[in-house]
Amino acid sequence: MSQIRVNELTFYYEGSFDNIFENVSFSIDTNWKLGFIGRNGKGKTTFLDLLIGKYRYNGSITASVRFEYFPYHISENQKEMTGSELIYELRNECEEWRVICELEKLGESADILYRSFGTLSLGEQTKVLLAVLFSGENEFLLIDEPTNHLDHEAREKVKEYLSGKKGFILVSHDRDLLDTCIDHVLVLNRKSIEVQSGNFSVWWENKQRRDSFAMAENEKHKKEIRKLRQAAQKTSDWADKNERTKIGFDPIKENDRCISTRSFIGAKTKKMQSRVKNIEKRIDRQIEEKEGLLSDIERMKQLKLEKLTHYRKNLVSIADYSLKYDNSETAVLDSISLNICGGERVALHGSNGCGKSTLIKAILNKAGYNVPFGNVHESGTCDIASGLVISYIDQNTSGLCGSIEKYCEEHSLDRSMFSTILRDLDLDRVQLSKDISEYSEGQKKKVLIAASLLTPAHIYIWDEPLNYIDVFSRMQLEKLLLEYEPTMLFVEHDARFREKIATRTIEL
Repeated sequence: MSQIRVNELTFYYEGSFDNIFENVSFSIDTNWKLGFIGRNGKGKTTFLDLLIGKYRYNGSITASVRFEYFPYHISENQKEMTGSELIYELRNECEEWRVICELEKLGESADILYRSFGTLSLGEQTKVLLAVLFSGENEFLLIDEPTNHLDHEAREKVKEYLSGKKGFILVSHDRDLLDTCIDHVLVLNRKSIEVQSGNFSVWWENKQRRDSFAMAENEKHKKEIRKLRQAAQKTSDWADKNERTKIGFDPIKENDRCISTRSFIGAKTKKMQSRVKNIEKRIDRQIEEKEGLLSDIERMKQLKLEKLTHYRKNLVSIADYSLKYDNSETAVLDSISLNICGGERVALHGSNGCGKSTLIKAILNKAGYNVPFGNVHESGTCDIASGLVISYIDQNTSGLCGSIEKYCEEHSLDRSMFSTILRDLDLDRVQLSKDISEYSEGQKKKVLIAASLLTPAHIYIWDEPLNYIDVFSRMQLEKLLLEYEPTMLFVEHDARFREKIATRTIEL
């Protein structure tokens, strides 16, 4: 058991306006199961890259262990290899029998190591790479969002597997995964970094308590400052009024005064002015104590959407509907029946490859939206209400590039409103001037979410909208959807989000 010590770490990307880390210091234990939590774009993946020496930085990071990073980068040529061949490409010291042992713990047989890696499902690929990751010794493992794009069954297997391991940092926004697999948290707050024992729920409960206390203290300081300012103003007014009486007096009305009285009045004024200065010092102390109280509070701003009402109750009617690709012998969808009425929020749930995205694209094309779909044969009924306006979020962000202004022009969006929503989703103002291709994956996803929220629609169709999205934004979106209750058809493997939002779940 040893420690990783970070001391006075400062790092910024070349050409960037702001530091990602500035004089950061903390230490973590290599025996911990550490969850890494923070907003999109705050530097979680960057910190992992710093640990493996990808970038130069100021300060120091000391560790007596070697780091191994997940996910591994797999080239197109490597995808043609079998898993057995790929093992030694990724880690030449790796032993195949160890990988097979780890695969068994993940619920997979050794057979998948002898198939071409590119032909494996996303879940199978993730399991092979995790088995390779954990097959070494005396390493501290850096695991960056292992469950993105995985279906529920694969997530459960990965969750069960990681819960039995230790000695890793896990970057994830999946609250169930964090609750099950970690015993400490490393949190990138807005202005600080904290290390705390416990899982996500323990940390979140403690954070809510601290935030409530900080807000109460802030209100107390504000009241005290207000009272002190009033007292200072009152005393200052008295001092000014008293000072004005030094020169000129009515000898009839003030027959007890003489010229020597001026020194007495001056001394009294000086005493009052001294009291004002003391009060101002107390005000400064109160302001100093107040500063920083709210610096780490996550303010999840209220989001809005403009849902449209359709005259027809049944917006989507599907009966005995089947879809089969030209190059496939088996149907992707077989005899599916589904109705979506206004006000319903329907979740499509099932394993990877069961046809969730295919069904969504079929509905979009039937409604007149030109979405790449491929050559398919269909049978059965897929009836879409005429004039149906759909707001769609694709799970793929790879094509996003260009400026915010260009994106708004291409999608006929109001730039000012679009930028406001991105700011409400916690995108820093400086990011709005960057090319979208430079964004983190979570920030790219927020671009798609903002565009969808800004598009008035009868039905919102979201395909895995929360991949890479931080925990706070997930809660923000949950609150929005429960308040506005739009008609929705969505696919999402985050169990907590699905359970909160869906009025009905369709198993495929």
